[in-house]
Amino acid sequence: MTIADVVDPSAYAPRLTAADLGGTVPDLMAAPPVRWGVLGAGNIAASFSDGVRLRTQGTVVAVGSRDAVKAQAFADAHAPAARAHGSYEELVADPDVEVVYVATPHSHHLEHALLAVRAGKHVLVEKPLTRSAAESRTLLDAAREAGVFCMEALWTRFLPHVAALRGVIARGEIGEVRTVIADFAILKPFDPEHRLYAPELAGGALLDLGIYPLQLAHDLFGVPDVLTARGTLAETGTDDHVALVLEWAGGRQALLHTSTRVAGPVAATILGTEGRIDIPRGFHAPVDFRVERADGSTSTYTSPQGEGKAYEAAEVARLLAAGATQSPRHPWSDTLELMELLDEARRQLGVVYPGE
Repeated sequence: MTIADVVDPSAYAPRLTAADLGGTVPDLMAAPPVRWGVLGAGNIAASFSDGVRLRTQGTVVAVGSRDAVKAQAFADAHAPAARAHGSYEELVADPDVEVVYVATPHSHHLEHALLAVRAGKHVLVEKPLTRSAAESRTLLDAAREAGVFCMEALWTRFLPHVAALRGVIARGEIGEVRTVIADFAILKPFDPEHRLYAPELAGGALLDLGIYPLQLAHDLFGVPDVLTARGTLAETGTDDHVALVLEWAGGRQALLHTSTRVAGPVAATILGTEGRIDIPRGFHAPVDFRVERADGSTSTYTSPQGEGKAYEAAEVARLLAAGATQSPRHPWSDTLELMELLDEARRQLGVVYPGE
């Protein structure tokens, strides 16, 4: 008899299954090699490319930017021997590229991901997938029609410490989870030109930062019965200070916070009827966590260090080799549910992006 025969993980958190009992992720280097094209040449693209190069068998074979000089400088620094393309159209047309990683501002995710999909390329799109649920449906419908893989790059879901904490919960070590408390707030002085405050770039705390605490609660509990959003808007109309209260049947709750006006702990706590899990600063990235049980016992999980985006890259590689078009760990349905929650939060706050 195995633990899966006697333990029902969903009794402790509705979204957990027997697959979570082990609490591990596959070895990065066991994923097959994949040839990546990186669309965009900013900081996120750089960290992703470094993760692919240093921690997986994959290779960044091409980089695309609207500035050929910038593309070449990026390749020199983060993807040696990659071809540098001076347009996104050239990048997606590169015959050596198997899958495109889209790392441009949120406002352009739909446009740039569609370029890749229509070129017959698989695509990994930096989170959030698009600006809204409607745009996400457009992209996912196009991917379905083209028969290509598509995934939102919500990298946190693939990290070892997240698998480990789900395992702790699935085995009943902290009892039934009742509350998730999470914060992602940074102090960024108001600048109407910065992407966090620019509505034309789909700026704001929610889409850029708030998606992390929101996805943590959703990952355990699913779609809430009630979402209440309260907060303030910057002079440009983007959200800059937001509290979210999520409620589920049976009394489960999530208390979430995001802001660009104050520096928060960027930490999370998961409270169960028989214990708690404390995830310190950087809960969304590779980090250790501590378990404290009702009987007084404690334990600490120590996370592997290194660029965490490698784990989502390895997930894509495994699924492409299997012929899949979406990830069971972060399927299209999850992306749409999260986008609908973000849409509702924006509606309550009064945030509208140009063209909506």
